[in-house]
Amino acid sequence: MSKPVIVVLSSDQRMASELPGLFQGRAEIRSCDSLEQMIELADQVGVDALVADFRCASSGGHQEAKVLEVMQRNHPGARLAMVTSEVCPETLERCAAVAEITHLRGHLDRAALLKAFGSLFSEENNVNERELEKLEAGIGGNVPADGEPPLGVLMGISRRYETNSPYLKQMLSDLEVAASHNVTILLIGETGAGKTYLSRLIHEVSPRRYEPFVPVACGALPNDLIESELFGHSKGSFTSAHQDKEGKFISARRGSLLLDEIDALGLDQQVKLLRVIETGEFEPVGSNHTQVCQARLIVASNLELQPLVEQHRFRSDLYYRLNMMKFVIPPLRHRKIDVIPLARKFVRQYSIKHGVRIDEVDPETYDTLLNYPWPGNVRELEHVIQRAVIFCRNGRLLKRDLPQHILSGNAGPTNDPTVILSKTQTSAKHDGTQDVLSLESRIALSEKEIIEQSLFKNSFRRTKTAQELGISRVTLYNKMRKYGLQR
Repeated sequence: MSKPVIVVLSSDQRMASELPGLFQGRAEIRSCDSLEQMIELADQVGVDALVADFRCASSGGHQEAKVLEVMQRNHPGARLAMVTSEVCPETLERCAAVAEITHLRGHLDRAALLKAFGSLFSEENNVNERELEKLEAGIGGNVPADGEPPLGVLMGISRRYETNSPYLKQMLSDLEVAASHNVTILLIGETGAGKTYLSRLIHEVSPRRYEPFVPVACGALPNDLIESELFGHSKGSFTSAHQDKEGKFISARRGSLLLDEIDALGLDQQVKLLRVIETGEFEPVGSNHTQVCQARLIVASNLELQPLVEQHRFRSDLYYRLNMMKFVIPPLRHRKIDVIPLARKFVRQYSIKHGVRIDEVDPETYDTLLNYPWPGNVRELEHVIQRAVIFCRNGRLLKRDLPQHILSGNAGPTNDPTVILSKTQTSAKHDGTQDVLSLESRIALSEKEIIEQSLFKNSFRRTKTAQELGISRVTLYNKMRKYGLQR
């Protein structure tokens, strides 16, 4: 019997990449990102079901409602599901009320979707009850498969952040609270750790989600143009200023403005930034007219800012103002418990993007990924998996599909120092005993990583984990409590 065809309409690649795993290969998933493509694709492939992402519905949802009417008329037997924002346009509310449309609010509720589409599959291929119970037991169907511990999840309109790290679970919870208030947020993390991704997610879970998100890479701007880019300028204020220009603080409107590599700002620019944070006021270059910024500021840096304050490269008053809502994103090598889930996600994503069938990933492949230190963090892992997917043959992703430097463990240069090492190096100047403490902290950090990795590998079964590590269950329990690894 041929597989049912499910068409996914969404600009969110993650949504399309989740469904093959959700239906365990029982359905053929075809994705598109426009209403016109969806209608054309449905006519071509003979669609059995449609999942439409209408979280960013335009014009009150009238165009989206018309598409649903066309689908019902042209494909009367097709199952329909739509994902809308929590506050759904009235037009789409009416569609869901008068027609057989599964209405999912805010996010893709996997358990509800399984129930709605369950009749598409033959009895021998139907979703088993145990899997459905697992999905229904999770919040919004976010319980991972394969006996993995529950994920910490922060869900936005078009993206989500998942982690098994206890530290990051707490951080996501704190970020969700901070995002709901009008406060400036500081993110510290190495290159590739996900600062920009997390910034967009903060914007999407905040009340400003439907306003613009404007990222600015301060480190990529010439020093003489940074001020003009941020604050704008008046005509004639400098040689090439042929007309008035609106700066990023105004173009962000009531949305969110990300200032990445904040450490690249000069001291004069830092003074103006502090004033914007405190009062919202600033003047464009060459103008005496005071303007008001209404956007929320998210600032990010690859470097810890405290050492820069001590080196007189960063203003202390601005540092203490930003430090109030500081969140540190740990590098991937310090949360290896997330390596395998991220790898699985990227395998699904890029197998769909490149049209490569992958039925299985060899366990040795995962072991190799776990043994690599990932100096380039999540971004490096994503690129490595994309390459491996492209070179995969016969539906089985093997260790040999990985790049040679991953196989040999020949890692490139690391990014900027972590917070722990920065503090260690700074304090070492004042305390001769700090070298010993640094060694102890590194040993503890490595021990925590090893225990996390083993717990994750053994689905948090303590007896099996203790046997693998060669320690007693009591010792394992004490160390789990010490490092905050209890479920």
